[in-house]
Amino acid sequence: MMHGDVVWNDLPNHLVLGDNQVHVWRAMLDQFGQRISTLSHLLQGDERSRTQRFVHPTDRAHFIVARGMLRLILSRYVAIAPEKLQFSYSSHGKPYLKPEHGKQPICFNLSHSNGLALYAVTQGRQVGVDIECVRHNVDIETIAKGFFSVDEYKALRALPHDAQREAFFMCWTRKEAYLKARGEGLTYRLDRFTVSLQPDTPAALLQNDSDPSETLRWELYHLVPDLGYIGAMAIEGHNYDVQHWHAGSVDIDKLLPVIT
Repeated sequence: MMHGDVVWNDLPNHLVLGDNQVHVWRAMLDQFGQRISTLSHLLQGDERSRTQRFVHPTDRAHFIVARGMLRLILSRYVAIAPEKLQFSYSSHGKPYLKPEHGKQPICFNLSHSNGLALYAVTQGRQVGVDIECVRHNVDIETIAKGFFSVDEYKALRALPHDAQREAFFMCWTRKEAYLKARGEGLTYRLDRFTVSLQPDTPAALLQNDSDPSETLRWELYHLVPDLGYIGAMAIEGHNYDVQHWHAGSVDIDKLLPVIT
């Protein structure tokens, strides 16, 4: 699906996730500099350990804010204090909320690039999200030739030169969102499946060499989170409604759950 021209709504006072809804959030991580201490105190266990692995202070701050905001966002859906949320992980590192956090499983995914984060939250269906800053120092020809499917590479080369960079990032984010939704990350060969990449063409999973039925199971959703960024979401199933939310630094207190 192509949904680039959307409005990112301010956070409502009452946040409700319907059975057939997908909520997509964006957060500009550098806006939270004054609240990084608050967000850091929400992190637990392995998250705290991972913060020490970042050499560059900006990368460390972005990780803290991205994960702290994830906890705040999820806490609004399950009415559990953000610091008490317990995550489990797939064999390839995809985080899940432990089952006791709700009868209808809350599924989510997150991605961030160059200071901008995307989150996707839904119920009872797998979801994956990816965001990339459109960088001009990326050798798109070499990467596409080495990692894209044959059909994707041919489609990219057939485009006018000035359209190829945007199409490259469309393709990359769609492929990564799909793999993240499946819980496999980049352990699954990128050239074993094909996604659409032409501008003004709906986002779609066109082919999976290993399992042709995958094209019926998943839908892809194109996102433009901000100027200079491209995003994508992969959603399991059909018949869903997507709502877009913008989380600013003033929304932290509003995101705190109401615990009864």
